[in-house]
Parts: sequence; C-alpha cells; structure tokens
Amino acid sequence: MRVGIVGLSLATSVFGGIGFSAEAAPIPMRDFFRNPEKAGFQISPDGQNISYMEPFKTRMNVFVQARSGGPATRVTAETDRDIAAYFWKGPSHLLYVKDFGGDENFHVVSIGKDGKGLRDLTPFPKVRAEIIDDLEDHPTDILVGLNKRNPEIFDAYRLNVVTGALTLVVENPGNITGWVTDHTGAIRAAVSTDGVNSSLLYRKTEKDPFKPFLTTNFKETVAPLFFTFDNQQLYALSNLKRDKQAVVVLDPVTGKEQKLIFEHPEVDVSGLHFSRKRKVLTRVSFTTWRDEEHFLDAETEARRKKLEEKLPGYRITEQSYNRDENVFVIATSNDRTVGSRYLYDAVADKLTKLADITPWLDEKAMAEMKPISYTSRDGLKINGYLTLPKGAGKHLPLVVNPHGGPWARDQWGYNPEVQFLASRGYAVLQMNFRGSTGYGRKFWESSFRQWGKTMQDDISDGVKYLIKEGIADPKKVAIYGGSYGGYATLAGLAFSPELYACGVDYVGVSNLFTFMKTIPPYWKPYLDMLHEMVGDPVKDKELMTAASPVFHVDKIKAPLFVAQGAKDPRVNIEESNQMVAALKKRGIDVPYLVKTDEGHGFHNEENRFEFYLAMEKFLATHLK
Repeated sequence: MRVGIVGLSLATSVFGGIGFSAEAAPIPMRDFFRNPEKAGFQISPDGQNISYMEPFKTRMNVFVQARSGGPATRVTAETDRDIAAYFWKGPSHLLYVKDFGGDENFHVVSIGKDGKGLRDLTPFPKVRAEIIDDLEDHPTDILVGLNKRNPEIFDAYRLNVVTGALTLVVENPGNITGWVTDHTGAIRAAVSTDGVNSSLLYRKTEKDPFKPFLTTNFKETVAPLFFTFDNQQLYALSNLKRDKQAVVVLDPVTGKEQKLIFEHPEVDVSGLHFSRKRKVLTRVSFTTWRDEEHFLDAETEARRKKLEEKLPGYRITEQSYNRDENVFVIATSNDRTVGSRYLYDAVADKLTKLADITPWLDEKAMAEMKPISYTSRDGLKINGYLTLPKGAGKHLPLVVNPHGGPWARDQWGYNPEVQFLASRGYAVLQMNFRGSTGYGRKFWESSFRQWGKTMQDDISDGVKYLIKEGIADPKKVAIYGGSYGGYATLAGLAFSPELYACGVDYVGVSNLFTFMKTIPPYWKPYLDMLHEMVGDPVKDKELMTAASPVFHVDKIKAPLFVAQGAKDPRVNIEESNQMVAALKKRGIDVPYLVKTDEGHGFHNEENRFEFYLAMEKFLATHLK
C-alpha cells in the first residue's frame, strides 16, 4: 500500500588536485559519478524472478532474470534518461516512471517481464502522474493521481496496467493534497489544505461523503500512514502536543489520539513498517546521527540480527521481498561504500550475493564521514558531518556543502560528491542548519523567514568553528550546494564575502520574488504556507529583497560557477540567468553550464561528468 502526498515536502525541492602522494594517482572523477554496474534489485511477488537496473546505451534500464538462474532479459530500452524508479505489478508486469528532460511530469509505463507489451499508461502532455496505491492484492489495477483536469490538483483514478483503462474514482474538489487507502484498496481518508491549515477527512465506505475529523495548523504534523489492520483506525506521524514527531493511533471519527506506538526523546520518528502477510507492525525508523530502528516484532528483529552477524560492519536494509515474506533482497552500505546486494532465503537461512553496486571503487580508499556538532552564535546546537581526506593534517582547504530543501537534512552514509571532494584533498562540511527536518518542531520553526539570516549564520558559524579548530585554512574555503544549497552558496558569497574564496551554485534560487512566481502549479495550494515560512512578496517585500542574493551582487567578491537545467520546474532557469546577467553587468565573467535536457539537477551520466569535471577544475583554480 502506498499513501499519496499528505503535505508539502520540499526535501528535494527548491524545495540532495591537492595533496596527492607520488605513488597514489587520484581516483578518476568518472568512477564516482558513472552509473552503477547493477542497482535497484527487486524480487517478484511470486519469488520466481529477480529484477534489477543496469546500463543500456549508458542509461539505466530494467532487466529480469529467473531466480533459478540463466540469462537475464532486458525488458526496457529507455535511451533519453535513466529509469528513476520501477516496481512489480503482479508476477508478470513491471511499472516504471519517466519524465521528459527533467520536467517532472512523470508518466507511468507498463511492460511485461519478457520485455513485451510496452504501454504508456498516462500519455497526457504536461500532466504529472503519482502512484496512490499499487493495489498489491489486485491482479491488474493500481490507483494513480493525475492533474490532467486541473494542473494544481490531483484526481484519483483506477488504472488497469494491462488494458490501459482509466476510471475516475474520486474527483478532487480543489483542496485535497493526498489520498489514503485502506487495506482493501478503498480510498477512505484524505488530507486537505486551505493554504495554511490542514484537515484530515474520513469516510466509512467509498459510498459515503468525506467529513473532516481533525484540523491543524501547518506547523503541526498529523500525517496519516496507513489504516490499522481492521481498517477502523489510522496510524499516523504526529507532533500534536509534543515537539518531536511520534507514531500514534488516531480515531478517524473523533480525531482523538488513541495510543502512542513509539516516540524518541531527541529526534522525530520518520516511518512505521508492517508485515502485510502476518498483519503486524514490525519496526519504526528514525535518524539520530545515523539511521536507526526500533523493532516491534520479534521475527523481524531476529532476522535482522542473523543478517548483521553474516554482514558485520554494514548498515542493512531489506529492499524488497516476495508475497510470502521469506525471500528478501538485502542491501549493505556505510559511509565509505554504496555497498552490495544479496538474496536472502529466510527459510534456508541462505545468503547469496547478487552484485557489488560500484565494484571499481575500493571501500578502503574512501574517507570516513564523522558526526560533529557546534554551537551557533545565538546558542543553538547544530549537528553535521565532517569528512577529511585520508591521512589529512591541519589547515585544509574546505568545501562547505549545505543541503537542499531547505526542509530536509543531511545523513550519515555514502555520498559520491563528498568522497570525490575528499579524494581531491578537500575537507567537506555538511551541516543541518536550523529548519532541517528530524530535530523537532521548534528547531524547524526557527527557520521561518530566516533565509539569508540565521539559517545562513548557522552555515557561517560552522566555517568559523573549523577555522578555530585549525582544521580549515581560512584563505581556502569554498561553498557549494544544490537547490536551497545553491541559494545558500549565493547568499554566502553575498552576505559573508569575507569567508569564501569561491562558490558553486547548482540549480539555486537567486530571487525570492521570481522564485515564488514560477513554482510548479501543483505547489500552488501551499503558497500561503510558503509565504509564512519564507516570506510574503507584498507584506515582506523588504525582508525578501534583503534575502535575495541577486539584489546584492555588488557585495560578491569571490569567483562563482553556476550550473542549471533548462527544464527545471522547481527552480526556473531565470533564477540562474538573472544572477549571471547581474554579475556580467559588473564586468565579472561567470562560468555558466546550462543543460537543455535536464531539470532540477543533472541525471544523465554525460551531464554529470561535464558538471563535476568543470567543478573540479574551478575548485582547483581557486583553492590552489
């Protein structure tokens, strides 16, 4: 069961040649950013086939192989862009999503496991499809959301993946931002918004009208996850009457919290998992300095302990499993490798290696990512990660790497950008500045209307901390980020010019006024909320002008490199165009890389290579 969008998530949104010995040549840049050898392993629902993605004409495509062995069959042939995601629909079909040049108007495509019967199931121009529920127990149907009637809202449809038949299930009255199904696949709950307040709606059957049962301000999180196994109540993530998000049971008739399932004293709970076969809750997930889990089920915990004994030293994830829940695809990873994938037969307690994801990268040659914390100038604790080149000393050139979102967070784990930069002799600082998610409501709210202000101070204070500790060379500090991190790069150069020797802006916001005007149409229901969180263009004109780097280019002293996708639906290309134009008007030459076949970030392998090669040369020039 899948749940549709239940609130604005800007996690990916805006809204993520120094010091070599003579004996050790640098790892080639392409080795960090080339497509994996194999990835995305899944087991078919009947457990008879294994699917995975592998490059075909440099693009990631889906292959299927019988679990018993034999040659694999390539079932897709996408050559414009990598397949971003796919899943099995029954034992014979696979579904995947594709967009066009990064416009994020995703289509759902169906194909047989034999590579036959290719069908674009949502062939509507300028329409975005979202999976509401894969209806695992139905042989042919899924539920999808489509904004083809109105680009700002999504209606719910039943879609037959074999025939392509599309049937309207629920028409969105104009304020619904997410649909929730019960365990039979019936749409029984929904989330609505008036722009600032959110309401949860419920109906006893699909023949009944929806009625609101709980209304909250957007600052309060009550996000429905899925129904209880008797389809009578809802599991939800909630921070009502608490600072940290917890897992609770809600009564959809009264709106009252019935039971607390789990809460953590320091961080938000982020997920709840269950066994469809056994109808039990299995575990909750949360992130401290690293991903962690609390088990609610003895069988799941025992299986994890067995796997940890077989695969010590790695974070273990169950990526896929069959309907009988006795065959699993297991992923291993840590901060120095994206890891390997295994097939685990739980009945036989047998582990079989499927593939190393990037076998050309030696885990031992990678750098450790270590958690750090420091105190901001106004006394707030900021958590982050510091990666130092292997064998590094003191007074290192530093790349400051603020994350996108901004309402997202950096996490401990393998990051190809970080490892690439560390391999070139740079220390890398990632920080979860105020507003980063996972640290509770108060920490999140402290970012409101603080773009370019205290949010930026948190980044600057991290730089000053590393300089004070003797880790960073104060004359060799660069700032690089994508999306909101791109904004933070521009803001850093404009508002703290004394700190940085250069900056790299990757699909970043430069002008808060034009950014607000060019958001995707399906973000429009959240515009009032964005005005409260970022600023209102009319009421907060002075604030937004002060926070928009494009109006402060006269303060920028350090060299800047800009990269942008021409079809970016979130951060319009004009954000980069106007920044580059403003600097050129001052007589400053700005290296500017635009890719016409990309959107919010570069996904095609050749474009990644071009970008990181240009960035490598730019940093080497300015952090000599």
